[in-house]
Amino acid sequence: MSRVGGFTDRHPLVGPVVFISSCLYFVAQAVAAWVWNPPYSIVTNTISDLGNTTEPRHVLMNVAFIGLGVIMAAGSVLIYQEYRESSSAEQRAALIGFILMGVAGVGAMLVGIFPENVNHTAHVAGAAAAIGGGNAAMLVLGWVLVLPGRLRSFMRLWAPAALVALVLFACHRDFGIGAGSMERIAAYPETIWLISFGAFIAHKHMNPPFLMRRLVTLGKSAGARSPSRPSKQVGGESSVGARPVSPRHPGGLP
Repeated sequence: MSRVGGFTDRHPLVGPVVFISSCLYFVAQAVAAWVWNPPYSIVTNTISDLGNTTEPRHVLMNVAFIGLGVIMAAGSVLIYQEYRESSSAEQRAALIGFILMGVAGVGAMLVGIFPENVNHTAHVAGAAAAIGGGNAAMLVLGWVLVLPGRLRSFMRLWAPAALVALVLFACHRDFGIGAGSMERIAAYPETIWLISFGAFIAHKHMNPPFLMRRLVTLGKSAGARSPSRPSKQVGGESSVGARPVSPRHPGGLP
């Protein structure tokens, strides 16, 4: 973790960019669904249907699932470093929340590694971890971290709503809106949050006062890593800048 912290100190925008790149997940869905015949329906078809190995672009979609999982896990490790020096409550919430998000990332990887028609049990377990873990992480972080009002409200509202939608989807209860719609209510908020939270952290790092504090911190760290050259002592006093002593004339006198 100390090495990761040092990396994020030098490259603070990497973590936010990783989270923001989850927008590619939506692009992959659109591209994979484009060639369906009959047309793909976001109301009746689930997201996992796009990764079914009988579909023409299933490889793209399953790579997108795995990629999203990597983004969630790796981004969580990187962005957790933002809260190393926060209050104890924020540190605990960040630790729990980003661990949950990392678990959700592993679940998303399982979704891509095991398509629904190849290993249904592993696929469902991965989907449950991905959606459940991600929304639980949002709930923990949203209640404790100091965040902008809109972002905090989004997390506090949509995390519990998504968890309820996940339970309804698992119980095959869609109340007429379709299985695809119910799954998206459960799954999409956390992906939208990844993009939004990454943008929030990136904006914070581009804030001039924050940049100045970071430059001061890095300057102090660089000074600590570069100790001054030790000076030789002559008669209990520093010899830096002293006149060279002649070997034939003690005291350096001519």
